[in-house]
Amino acid sequence: MNQVTLISSKSPPPVPPPQDLYSKRKQIYPKLAHGKFRTVKWAAMAVLLGIYYLVPWLRWDRGEGVPDQAVLADFGGERFFFFGIEIWPQEAYYLAGLMILAALGLFLVTSLFGRVWCGYACPQTVWTDLYIWVERAFEGDRAKRMRLDRAPWSFNKAWRKIGKHIVWLLIAFFTGGAFILYFHDARMIAQTFFIGEAPLAAYWFAGILTFTTYALAGTMREQVCTYLCPWPRIQAALTDEDALNVTYRYDRGEPRGPHRKGESWEGRGDCIDCKQCVQVCPMGIDIRDGPQLECIHCALCIDACDQIMKTVGRPTGLIAYDTDTAVAARAVGQPTKYRLIRPRTVLYSLLIIGIASLMAFGLFNRGTFEVNVLKDRSPPFVQLSNGDIRNGYTLKLVNKAGDARNMALTATGMDDMEIEIVGLESDSDGSLVLPVAANGVDRYRMLVTIPEEAVDGRKYFNLVLTDAKTGEVSINRTSFMAAGD
Repeated sequence: MNQVTLISSKSPPPVPPPQDLYSKRKQIYPKLAHGKFRTVKWAAMAVLLGIYYLVPWLRWDRGEGVPDQAVLADFGGERFFFFGIEIWPQEAYYLAGLMILAALGLFLVTSLFGRVWCGYACPQTVWTDLYIWVERAFEGDRAKRMRLDRAPWSFNKAWRKIGKHIVWLLIAFFTGGAFILYFHDARMIAQTFFIGEAPLAAYWFAGILTFTTYALAGTMREQVCTYLCPWPRIQAALTDEDALNVTYRYDRGEPRGPHRKGESWEGRGDCIDCKQCVQVCPMGIDIRDGPQLECIHCALCIDACDQIMKTVGRPTGLIAYDTDTAVAARAVGQPTKYRLIRPRTVLYSLLIIGIASLMAFGLFNRGTFEVNVLKDRSPPFVQLSNGDIRNGYTLKLVNKAGDARNMALTATGMDDMEIEIVGLESDSDGSLVLPVAANGVDRYRMLVTIPEEAVDGRKYFNLVLTDAKTGEVSINRTSFMAAGD
C-alpha cells in the first residue's frame, strides 16, 4: 500500500529578522545659541569653574602648626577645614547635615524650576559645555563640524582633531589635579607632583579624574545624563503640574508648518518648523515632543526660538519656562496662575531652615574639648596577686582650641578607686593633670584598680576632666568590670 504524504499548500510564516536591541549612538552637533540663557550659562560656567580651580589656593590663617589652606580635607590631621570652621572626625554629622541640606535644596529648586541644576550647575553639564566650546574653536560650528566629520582624512582634519583632543586632555588633567589640591596642601603638591615626590594617592586620583573627565565630557556627553545619572528618574517625583519647566507652548504653536514672508498667520500656529530648537539642543531632542527624560532644561531652545520669532515678526516666548497648568488654562481661554508657594515648596523650605538652624546652633555652641574613654575588652579585667581588680582604659583627648591645655582628672561614683596614668606622675597633692597639645589629639593609658571586696560584677563611674585655666568640664560615664559579672 502506497503511503501518501500530505503537504500543506500554505508556506510557513516568515521568520522575523532579529531585533537590534542596541542602537549605536548618533553623534550630536549642537549649534551655538545666542541669547539671555546662553549668556547665563557662560556666566555659570565661568563662576563654577573659577571656584573649582581657584579655591584650593586661598589661604586662611589659623595659627602656628595648623594648615593655612582655606578649604582642605586633611585626612592626615583628621580634620576638614572650611575657612573659619574646623570639622573633626567625631563631628561627621555636620558633613551629613550639609549633604542633607544640599539634597533638600536640590529638591526645592527642582519643584520650582525643574531641572535647572542639570542645565546650569551639574559638573557634567559644565565640563561638557567647556569641551564643546573647545570643539567649536577647533572645528567650527554645527555645519562645519558635520562637514569635517564626513570629509576624508587630510592634514586640515588631522590637526583640528588632534589639537582638540590635546586640549581636552589638558583640561581633564587640570581637573584631576585641582581635585587632589582639596586633600593636600596646594603649594606642596604643586612643587612635588611633577618631580615624583607627591603621595601615591595624589597620582592615583589625578589619573582617575583625568580619565573620567575626558571620557564623560568628551565622548559620552548626553549619554551620561540619559543612561548613567539617576536624577532624571528621581526628579519626576519632585515636580508637579505647577513646576516651571522649559515648555513648548503647543496652544500657541500648533498647527505648525513653514511660513513665507507675506503669508497670513490666520488659521495656523506660530511654529514655522525651522528645527532651530533641535539644532541647539545638546541632548539632541525636540522640545516640541513634550516633557522628555533627556531634557536638562538648559533653555538654549528658548534662545533659538526667540531669535526666529523676532525674525518672522511674531511674539517671543513660543518656547519658555512655563507650567503644565498654565498651558492647559490658556488652551481653554482661562487666565494663567503661577503657584510658587505650594505644600511641597513650603515643606522643603521649612526643612532647610530647620536643619540649617540646628547646624548653626551646634557650630556656635560646641565645646572646644572632647574625651573618649575606650575600655579594654580583652581581657575585660585583671586580678592582681593581692586580689585587687584592675581594668584598663585608653583616654583619647581632643583639643579643638589653638592653645595647649592642662586637664585635671578626677573620678566619681565608686569608692576606693586608685587611678594611674601610665608614664605620668601625679602631683604632690595626688591629683593627675593631663597635658593636651593645641589643635591635636593626645592618648593616655589609664589603669583603674579597686579592692576585690569593693566591687562585684559591673559598676559604673564618671571620669571628670577639668581645664585648669578656663574651667571647661567634660564628664564621661564608663564601666568597671569584675568576676561577678
